Amino acid sequence: MQVALTAMFAALYAVGVVFLGPISFQVFQVRVADALLPLAMVFGWPAIIGLSLGAFVANVFGGLGPVDMIGGALANFIATFLAWHIVSRKGKRWSPIGIGVEILVVTLVVGTYLSFLLAIPLLLSWFGLLLGSMTAIGILGSILLYALSRRHIVSFLDSHSPRHEAMGSVQK
Repeated sequence: MQVALTAMFAALYAVGVVFLGPISFQVFQVRVADALLPLAMVFGWPAIIGLSLGAFVANVFGGLGPVDMIGGALANFIATFLAWHIVSRKGKRWSPIGIGVEILVVTLVVGTYLSFLLAIPLLLSWFGLLLGSMTAIGILGSILLYALSRRHIVSFLDSHSPRHEAMGSVQK
């Protein structure tokens, strides 16, 4: 189940970025697939790894080469790991802080290397990434996180996990 969930996150992210390519690359971008990043606070490692791999694969199609492929994957890994770590230690009411950290990490990491790759001023690069990240992660990601964090959704997902099925078969 963990490998399948990781693969699902990677595929959703990569397909989302490539399918929406015209708005997913360059400095002023709205990477709609970044709305998946806050889900790392619910799904943990499968989302962290999957969204990082998805960024690597998606950036193969971006045309900016290895720096973008590795940098984007690293940005997603750091952003999702930190958000998950905050919420797992402090509780889900800290989710807005986790989302803010994701926005900040993606903006600073990706904005910094895009400034170098595209030969544009650093502040302009950060500004472009900040606008897109606030839209994708802050607004769309918050809505998605809230929708999937509803008690009945989490209960449904948990009831279909291998851990639950193994426990259920022992109790019968």
